[in-house]
Amino acid sequence: MATLTQASHQWATRPADERFTSLTALHDHCAAQRAASKAAVIASRDLTVIPVEGDETHKGLQVIGRAGNAADVSNFAFGQLAQRAGAPAAYLRTLPAALAADAMNYGLHVARDVEEVGVLLTRQNGSVAPQMRAATGPNYGRIWNSTVTGLLTERFGDGISGDFRVPGEFGRRVEVTKDNTTLYAGDRDMFVFLADEERRIEVPNRRDGQTGSLSRGFFVWNSEVGSATFGVGLFLFDYVCSNRIVWGAQDYKEIKIRHTSGAPHRWLDEVAPAIQAYAQSSIGPMQATIEAAQRKKVDDLDAFLKARRFTGSQIGGIRAAHAADEGRPMETLWDVATGVTAYARGIVHQDDRVEIERRGGEILALAA
Repeated sequence: MATLTQASHQWATRPADERFTSLTALHDHCAAQRAASKAAVIASRDLTVIPVEGDETHKGLQVIGRAGNAADVSNFAFGQLAQRAGAPAAYLRTLPAALAADAMNYGLHVARDVEEVGVLLTRQNGSVAPQMRAATGPNYGRIWNSTVTGLLTERFGDGISGDFRVPGEFGRRVEVTKDNTTLYAGDRDMFVFLADEERRIEVPNRRDGQTGSLSRGFFVWNSEVGSATFGVGLFLFDYVCSNRIVWGAQDYKEIKIRHTSGAPHRWLDEVAPAIQAYAQSSIGPMQATIEAAQRKKVDDLDAFLKARRFTGSQIGGIRAAHAADEGRPMETLWDVATGVTAYARGIVHQDDRVEIERRGGEILALAA
């Protein structure tokens, strides 16, 4: 079985103002942010970077458009704009604001060919100037956070009282607070983790001949500004601990959408229906799949795994991981899927780990 740390990373790094105690509160925030935002495509030569007058740190910068209107620049958008100017953002941040502005303007106006820049401006509460939150390519396929949270609230309500909700701790339901929530959104991205811990799936002969059970859960993440892809991860699991690590994860499946021009259409065609189907599905078919996987024998394990793009060293690691967890060799599709996710637990890099977990989920689906 694998551990999933995506939610734990969010829990450990999000400040208080990016934590929400219900889906409805999260959606209200994202909807208000969208209402205060405006997207536009501007030629790079029409953007001029200036130092902020009276900024005693000498680090403040603003961007002025062709009409002369000024906008503050978020830390993330500064990095994007610096990249388009052909200047290293990390070095620019060490310079006085006036010198950094000169370097960026040279890149935007002189050194590089003119190009179109997709900017996202958001009017912050109480601010005189809007904030530039993104400086992407002109064809950035923005999926608005509020579009995602709108679907989630439509299907799962407030996220604290329905079947799928903010997970408890060690299988026990707890009051949702900002300290233990799994609902997050900031100026860069959003992340949601919901789980159905009441309607658990019974798994006969799960370990040492004993019957066990698993819960269903899913992650959803998105970025309006280009800091991450849009994605959904669906999985089964044992329990979630108090620092939001998912323990005993199994059958991890993931859908990712890059923010290209077709991203909003792919959201409508692929991801929204998948989330809806997951919410409406009963545990019966999933439990039947697990039982079928436990019955289906795998005769030639090496050939079976090689046909699914596992290398020789990976196959050896999968065998060893299953033996360490279960105390016996692999025999069935369920054993193979369990071994793959157990092996994935030891992979350091998240992208590589998720890819192995995804292939483990595909193996379990063969029993359906």
